[in-house]
Amino acid sequence: MERAGRRRKVRWKRVISLLFILMVAGVSAYTVYQYKQGVSLATDGKFKDDGKAASAFQGEEVKFGRINVLLLGSDSRGEEHARTDSIMIAHYDQETHQSKLISIMRDTYVNIPGHGEQKINAAYAYGGPELLRQTIKENFNIDINYYAVVDFEGFSKVADIIAPDGIEVDVPHEMTYGIGTTINAGKQSLHGDKLLGYVRFRHDKLSDFGRVQRQQEVIRKLKDEALSMGSIIKLPKILGVINPYVDTNMDTATLFSVGKDLLTNKSNDMKSMRIPVNGSFTNEKYDGVGAVLSINLNENRTALNEFLSS
Repeated sequence: MERAGRRRKVRWKRVISLLFILMVAGVSAYTVYQYKQGVSLATDGKFKDDGKAASAFQGEEVKFGRINVLLLGSDSRGEEHARTDSIMIAHYDQETHQSKLISIMRDTYVNIPGHGEQKINAAYAYGGPELLRQTIKENFNIDINYYAVVDFEGFSKVADIIAPDGIEVDVPHEMTYGIGTTINAGKQSLHGDKLLGYVRFRHDKLSDFGRVQRQQEVIRKLKDEALSMGSIIKLPKILGVINPYVDTNMDTATLFSVGKDLLTNKSNDMKSMRIPVNGSFTNEKYDGVGAVLSINLNENRTALNEFLSS
């Protein structure tokens, strides 16, 4: 009887081991399949064979803890380094699961190392993500660990995967000039290209300030939509789509780790801020530079550091 019992135990251990192996193999195969599906949707991304800036970027890698990622949207028309259309810092704390988003107005007047006082978006044109990292460090005393330059066409595709039914917004007035489409006023759900137009439009009385508000609104809603999935099922496909549309120094393993952490740990509501903060700047015009936001640097540096440490 004892010998038969031992045989049954051995048999069950083998069955459990086999089931575990099959499960791991199945998950791995599904992950690869979804990733390849995502890649197939993004074969024309302009960063497909890029990565030149990654070797020059000197941000300190973070294995676990607080991560700051420089998010850049470029208005390039084919130039290697055009001025950036949007500048954001995405902050994520892997211990508290708190995510934060900082938008830096592109006309903010700062000192760019080696180039003197300029609009901050000129730093990318002069020296890519690394010079912009140095500029942020010198002016605001914030360390940037990683960067991601986004081709806006990829934003449309990713948004449609995360939110196939669109993102609900309340459009205050008709938007059409400079975005390649027409968005009517009123509450509605926007998909891909129209959602992209919504976050890029700036030809109204709020100008770039309104655009920054809409960018933060949409990113927050996309994050909430991703979390509402309650799983990481779509993550491999999303990473596959993103890959050719993003030039970044974050490897796929790090992207997957942070993405999985965000989805499975139900991070807190995303907090956001804008630089310059209210009451800390004046509108100025300088020869050779044009219209700028002249800021109280100490006030903004303190506000930014307090926001990240809270």
